[in-house]
Amino acid sequence: MGIDYDETFSPVVKPATICVVLSIVVSKNWTIHQLDVKNAFLHGHLSEIVYMHQPPGFRDRNHPDHVCLLKKSLYGLKQAPRAWYQRFASFLSTIGFVNSKTDHSLFIYTHGDDTTYILLYVDDIILTTSSHSLRDTIIAALRSEFSMTDLGPLNYFLGVSTTRHSGGLFLHQSKYAEDIISRAKMVNCKPALTPMDTKSKLSATSGEKFDDPTLYRSLAGALQYLTFTRPDISYVVQQICLYMHDPRTSHFAAVKRIIRYIQGTKEFGLHLSPSTVTNLSAYSDADWGDCPDTRRSTSGYCVYLGDNLVSWSAKRQTTLSRSSAEAEYRGVANVVTESCWLRNLLLELHCPISKATVVYCDNVSAIYLSGNPVNHQRTKHIEMDIHFVREKVALGQVHVLHVPTRYQYADIFTKGLPKPLFDDFRSSLSIHPPPTSTEGVY
Repeated sequence: MGIDYDETFSPVVKPATICVVLSIVVSKNWTIHQLDVKNAFLHGHLSEIVYMHQPPGFRDRNHPDHVCLLKKSLYGLKQAPRAWYQRFASFLSTIGFVNSKTDHSLFIYTHGDDTTYILLYVDDIILTTSSHSLRDTIIAALRSEFSMTDLGPLNYFLGVSTTRHSGGLFLHQSKYAEDIISRAKMVNCKPALTPMDTKSKLSATSGEKFDDPTLYRSLAGALQYLTFTRPDISYVVQQICLYMHDPRTSHFAAVKRIIRYIQGTKEFGLHLSPSTVTNLSAYSDADWGDCPDTRRSTSGYCVYLGDNLVSWSAKRQTTLSRSSAEAEYRGVANVVTESCWLRNLLLELHCPISKATVVYCDNVSAIYLSGNPVNHQRTKHIEMDIHFVREKVALGQVHVLHVPTRYQYADIFTKGLPKPLFDDFRSSLSIHPPPTSTEGVY
């Protein structure tokens, strides 16, 4: 009942890690394969004593009340995912892989000029190597320990379809988007040009209670997963997820607006193209006091590795900001935190970033706060952990620069935008229709 064992969860690879690795793969023109482990959870070893009832049809007639002592994990056992991860990680360490410190579901192998990355999401595995011979060697080693199938070049992973073409890699969830539209019974709906309007924000008390909260939560959760390849809807999906506990009719109208937008753009996806992997840049923005209920601000950012978008976020701030400068400064702190994590990740991937991360912000006061070590009357209440931005700037690891609002791409993560500006920023996030030619190039 959960009192005789500790950890049950299985670490899963972060979306940003996947984007970073795929960006490196595309830039270096490496091969990338998908592997499938048969009955993965049956491979795990249990560190605790676990008993189970005798399964129906296999009961001992002489001892029907006896229980079985498990030697290995089974499907349905809460410890099974964790036991499988530990077994897999332990084996990889014996053949020379190193477990990443920044993402525990990333495994790295290097020997001379040979490099291999393995990404693990429970029992789904992505393998990328710097040469075909190394790939065959790694797969042979894995097959010697586990019952495993090579599914060939990466095509479909975690509900995301991937298409390798001459211009890079195209990630999309068009089939998943169609399922969401069908679930909402809006197959014949008229497409919307943007996912939300530019009018007033959603409120917790606007409109009557929605009569089917289960449907609302189901659609909101599905849309949240769609943001894996559709950062252009991240902000509005974040907004509707705030009201899953008590959805109103106005909230569901916002959900339908998103689905209408998806109806017209369901084939769109995220493009990753060959690019330099030595530059990290970011855009940060905040909408001060935009929540009509709590007056808290919304922060948004996007981070690029070279020309490829690898990380993004739209999130309500946890504390109230007394000024727009403070809200923007907190937003800068969020993206600097993410960029520090990405720099550590790239260092482990043997693609270190030697140049400072450039963070673009459209608020001059926030830029001044990031470089000024003097605490004055307006900032003395800000928590110390936010001021670590100044330390990174002083060390030369981060440069916070001004960007005109017209070119502040992070605006798409903090507010509704008019169609011309929305389309421009969406394109800047590398969200486009599929390439005209989808012939694989491996």
